[in-house]
Amino acid sequence: MKTQVVIVGAGPSGLLLGQLLQAAGISNIILERQSPDYVLGRIRAGILESGTVELLREAGVSQRMDSEGLVHEGVEFLFDGQRIPVALKALSGKAVMVYGQTEVTRDLMAAREQEGGASFYGVSRVELHSLKSDRPRVTFEQAGERYSIECDYVAGCDGFHGVSRQAIPKTVLREYERAYSFGWLGLLADTPPLHHELIYAHHSRGFVLCSQRSLTRSRYYLQVPLSEKVEQWSDARFWDELEQRLPAELTAGLQTGPSLEKSIAPLRSFVAEPMQYGRLFLVGDAAHIVPPTGAKGLNLAASDVNYLWRILSKVYHEGRTDLLERYSELALRRVWKGERFSWFMTGLLHEFSEQSGFERRIQQAEREYYLTSRAGLTTIAENYVGLPFEEVR
Repeated sequence: MKTQVVIVGAGPSGLLLGQLLQAAGISNIILERQSPDYVLGRIRAGILESGTVELLREAGVSQRMDSEGLVHEGVEFLFDGQRIPVALKALSGKAVMVYGQTEVTRDLMAAREQEGGASFYGVSRVELHSLKSDRPRVTFEQAGERYSIECDYVAGCDGFHGVSRQAIPKTVLREYERAYSFGWLGLLADTPPLHHELIYAHHSRGFVLCSQRSLTRSRYYLQVPLSEKVEQWSDARFWDELEQRLPAELTAGLQTGPSLEKSIAPLRSFVAEPMQYGRLFLVGDAAHIVPPTGAKGLNLAASDVNYLWRILSKVYHEGRTDLLERYSELALRRVWKGERFSWFMTGLLHEFSEQSGFERRIQQAEREYYLTSRAGLTTIAENYVGLPFEEVR
């Protein structure tokens, strides 16, 4: 087979890139090792930055998001018994959209199927060849058959454990990582949200996030040690612990119910540089991971898609091959700012068993400054709604 771009990975970043390229008249084939049902079964983030929302609209897949998504113009922080609202729209001029990553993926899958885009699910033994040549090649197996695709470029959207980053020689790749000693225990339930805005709460027993997917579906997270197993947490134990970490004025309105999904996610900060090698471009989790505290994972992946799609459009329609070498530079500038914000939010709101007394008092001083100063609140708001994309020119 032959195509212009091979996209490895059919998560939201791969599907969004494929949709935008298709709309620009650039042929592409998507490869995914899992089944469509498995991909749709992943429970992930639900906060979309303003730039991500606009990119989905530009891709022509925003109809359901615009009708069902919830626009949030603020969030709320809770620490030392104080409830502090952060007026995102008033402070930054922008808002965020609450719309689950699963729903974004569903919309993108439906659009690709409707437009007849080529996708191969359930593939194995994906290998990338001749990435430094003018004509790379991707080989894979599906249902016992071996396939080969010649292309101009390869987009690695296959996540942290995918083959794309591994195709970059170790002598070229630099990796930066910070692992945390705790994780997030998440519970999804068909219950009304506790509050109309998201609540980020610090407590001596551990961090809490009260989030939502819709007006009838809630998502809650508790900070737990990495040694914990999800099997140890019954629904009753989860709800009881949540109530212990929140003030009575909030828990008085808490509606509990059976969990639809429960899991523990470890927290990690990770960046790989550069994000390109020859004709291969890394996108999303293939190149970087953030703690979920700042709601940046999906949004940074969309940021990568924004830059790569615009660059490839100019390559094919304007002959601007000089822009190709700028992808990693453009993407990484925004990635590191997103990493900084997620690291900052994680440090601000979590309990760290390894903290010294001095570090604990500094953490408290940081909370008091950022959450009681207009300048501090503005910094949080600007980063939370998403920093602007740089223009590709």
